[in-house]
Amino acid sequence: MASIFYSRVEALRGLMRENGWDIVVLTGSDPHMSEYPAPRWQQVAWLSGFTGEAGDLVITLDHAGLWTDTRYFIQAVQQLEGSGISLHKMRVPGEVPIPQWIASLGMDEPIIAVDALCQSVEAVDTLQDAVSSAQIIPIPDLLGPLWTERPAVPSSPIITLGEDLCGESREAKLNWLRKWLIRQGADAIFLSALDQIAWLLNVRGSDVAYNPVVISYLLVTLDDAFWFVQKDAFADPDSETAASFDELRADGITIQGYDDVAFTLASLRLDGIDTICLDPATINWSLRDAIEDGDMLPEVLEMPSPIALRKAVKNAVEVEGMREAHLEDGLVMEQFLYWLSRHVGQVNEWEAAAYLGSLRAAVSGYRGDSFQTISAYGPSAALPHYVTPASGSLLLEPHGLYLVDSGGQYLFGTTDITRTVPLGPCTALERKDYTLVLRGHIDLAMAVFPRGTAGCQLDVLAREPLWQARRNFGHGTGHGVGFFLNVHEGPQDIRQNFNNQPLEPGMITSDEPGLYREAMHGIRHENLVLCRPVGDNEFGSWLGFETLTLCHFDTSCLEVSLLTQAERDWLNAYNRRVYELLSPRLAPEVAAWLRDKTIPV
Repeated sequence: MASIFYSRVEALRGLMRENGWDIVVLTGSDPHMSEYPAPRWQQVAWLSGFTGEAGDLVITLDHAGLWTDTRYFIQAVQQLEGSGISLHKMRVPGEVPIPQWIASLGMDEPIIAVDALCQSVEAVDTLQDAVSSAQIIPIPDLLGPLWTERPAVPSSPIITLGEDLCGESREAKLNWLRKWLIRQGADAIFLSALDQIAWLLNVRGSDVAYNPVVISYLLVTLDDAFWFVQKDAFADPDSETAASFDELRADGITIQGYDDVAFTLASLRLDGIDTICLDPATINWSLRDAIEDGDMLPEVLEMPSPIALRKAVKNAVEVEGMREAHLEDGLVMEQFLYWLSRHVGQVNEWEAAAYLGSLRAAVSGYRGDSFQTISAYGPSAALPHYVTPASGSLLLEPHGLYLVDSGGQYLFGTTDITRTVPLGPCTALERKDYTLVLRGHIDLAMAVFPRGTAGCQLDVLAREPLWQARRNFGHGTGHGVGFFLNVHEGPQDIRQNFNNQPLEPGMITSDEPGLYREAMHGIRHENLVLCRPVGDNEFGSWLGFETLTLCHFDTSCLEVSLLTQAERDWLNAYNRRVYELLSPRLAPEVAAWLRDKTIPV
């Protein structure tokens, strides 16, 4: 049966015929190349019905395709039904990325329309290189004529963070960035990545769900800084946002309207800027065009922003804040798991997630969840990014495995934790899968490696126990995590992709191997780990991980015989540490329950 999304695709084809476009390419991002776009820019979901966090669309006059990765294959099949849109699989052998797929069509000088606001310069350049004969047409807000009830650009209250919370003033950060500009021989840098702007200015907001960022752009010169931000809603001089603006202005930040950015970029040379740095991975094509359309063009230096790496290496204050966040979050998780053990068979996936959310909301300094809680029982957990429905959730029955992946945003840090919990008797397959994934988690957590090692060189540690049993998982093993910022950040990661960014002391990364069996069960064990020095000798400088997350691993369904002695020792020491740190602040009945759950194996 055709769906509303089929009708929307057909309406887009009508727009294509009117304008002479052969192909339309739409991304799941926004003008800031964000992983999680605000509703205004969720164009892939509006057009296709697919709500996964990673998905791009290509529409031709006779084909429509969605490109997404292994995390969303099952979800995509379900959500695309009736839309006429085909699934194109990424991160699998033989994958064909969008530029190469379009090139394979063999069209002679195709006209390709893209939403210029939501395509990075890097992405457009890659497409042009793959289809050299194509004429690529930039159309800002391409879906505007069809999406008549499109949400507005969001604008939420803004706060500023002091050095007591984030360890470094915005003045110090701006001075560091300006010294970097001088070394590059540049007069300015233009920033559009929302988490980088929030970090640099020590500001936070809630314009994007789960990400404490502010929709904005930032131009930093050797003498000034211009912040382009929505501000019309904050005329009240007594508001928290107005106070934040006053503080920023006192530090030399000029605040301008969000929509003024294109005009400013088109007149850079008039403002004395002869050379500007742009990150082609984060600036959208429309704004790059604004610079190139100016009367007096500045020299553009395309290079990665230095902020991503600097932000990823947490300072001492941020590290202590993250430790505090994980202590508070651990108390929440143990209270939740205790409650869960008393309510199996009485609550469903959604009710469990809501209760966990209420516990976090009671923590002083809580500012929201860090992503939408994944509360998944049995076959639901086979979808790595399962969206827990408010109605129709599965009952948590007293057998099998329940997976809960959740996290909190606190003024002093960000958390992300996954626990897979046996709710009763488990099958032999569930027990073995559970144990092998936990072995992979432990082996990575125990890693010691020379300085200069990249995450892709460690990824195999988390997979080796699974590979030996001919099992695997399709997603990455680890992602960077921000400080009261985005739960996903780079430039480091731990995955099979060849990212050569070394892990550095101060970086916080997840350790989350998994295993998923369609229509049966899913397993993931996740902690956050801090990269730290562990010693120097004649062979070099050595690094390892400190586990920040504090919540026990359930051993009731372990196949203990599969663990090495070193893995058993790590597990017992970790569970003992969790009990020792958390039990003094837990209710007596919860502490007694946790003592029993952390008995050595």
